[in-house]
Amino acid sequence: MSVSLLEQLIDALRVLPGVGQKSAQRMAYHLLERQRDGGVRLSAALAEAMERIGHCRRCRDFSESETCPTCANSSRDAHLLCVVESPVDRLAIEQATGFRGHYFVLQGRLSPLDGIGPRELGLDQLVQRLGEGEVTELIVATNPTVEGEATAHYLAQLARAQGVQPSRLAHGVPLGGELEYVDRGTLSHAFGSRSEIPDENANNQATKPSNQGQV
Repeated sequence: MSVSLLEQLIDALRVLPGVGQKSAQRMAYHLLERQRDGGVRLSAALAEAMERIGHCRRCRDFSESETCPTCANSSRDAHLLCVVESPVDRLAIEQATGFRGHYFVLQGRLSPLDGIGPRELGLDQLVQRLGEGEVTELIVATNPTVEGEATAHYLAQLARAQGVQPSRLAHGVPLGGELEYVDRGTLSHAFGSRSEIPDENANNQATKPSNQGQV
């Protein structure tokens, strides 16, 4: 017995993250009842995106061209390379910070149980890029998960082997957060990674002009 077009539409919508059977049904009926024109535009945009969007040969981010606009931008600092797990992570850093270096998108993280190793993450390509001699600091911005930390450690070893200084994003208590609401893992990591508070008075004294020898 053939599957109806409506059932095919509902099943197709379920490929989206967080969309179950009920949500997919609501979306399908909404498109058919109120947004048929929008559904046609959505279908056309999806078809074109699936066909034309690939990966940048330089950083592995999503790109419609061989080299993405970020990698092609000569005004960015070629000495700084930030490694992220996904294109979404790259976008978050780009929008939230003033970072003006370049990126390398792993499209995942090391996970031997899932069959994801260095080759799947394009680390041979990363090593080749580090070996070019332009990058002086590799900023590791993988997520603070077990796999993310293992990936960060592996990346740091690769960087040092190429004479590049690795650095890691700081993890800890969020700005504006209260300790009683912070989860135990985050609080423990923040406590273990505590840093010295700089003495502002000492800094001010160091920069204050001396009056010695003046009358």
